Amino acid sequence: MSRIGKLPIPVPNGVEVKIGADVVEVKGPKGSLSTPVCSLLTYEQAEGHVTLSRIEDDRITRAQHGLRRTLLSNCIDGVTKGFSKALEVIGVGYRVAVKGNIIELQVGYSHPVLVELPEGLKAVVEGQILTISGIDKELVGEMAAKIRRIRKPEPYKGKGIKYTTETIRRKVGKSGGKK
Repeated sequence: MSRIGKLPIPVPNGVEVKIGADVVEVKGPKGSLSTPVCSLLTYEQAEGHVTLSRIEDDRITRAQHGLRRTLLSNCIDGVTKGFSKALEVIGVGYRVAVKGNIIELQVGYSHPVLVELPEGLKAVVEGQILTISGIDKELVGEMAAKIRRIRKPEPYKGKGIKYTTETIRRKVGKSGGKK
């Protein structure tokens, strides 16, 4: 049995979970999300928690068991607490600004790079740290990765855009001595 899949998902107060034929809808204080239903699993809702169980025990069903439980758990966490990713912009003259739903990055190119935030995401800048937050974990992570790809951190000086939790392995430069 999947160690992750067999765990019941607690449903906090104020969160409503509707299990339909095609989709599971989750509504909470921060908004609403939905995740597709897997036909290989059965979804059961009882007394403040949701459990997923397998119909068969083949390889594909076992693979889906933990995945679908995690996706549903992320939906419930998103509508209650939300998710956020913090990025740090490091470099001389590197700046970041948020204007409405557009992020303006000046990261060493001849022009500022403009990134438009999709609906449902919010960005906040404090100094050199850009925080992206929203209720959809996948959307928050994908947007943070897209912004990081604009100027990846380089290993010699450490300039670029990196996650605040990320450590950059630094390399030694040239020796530079004459013989």
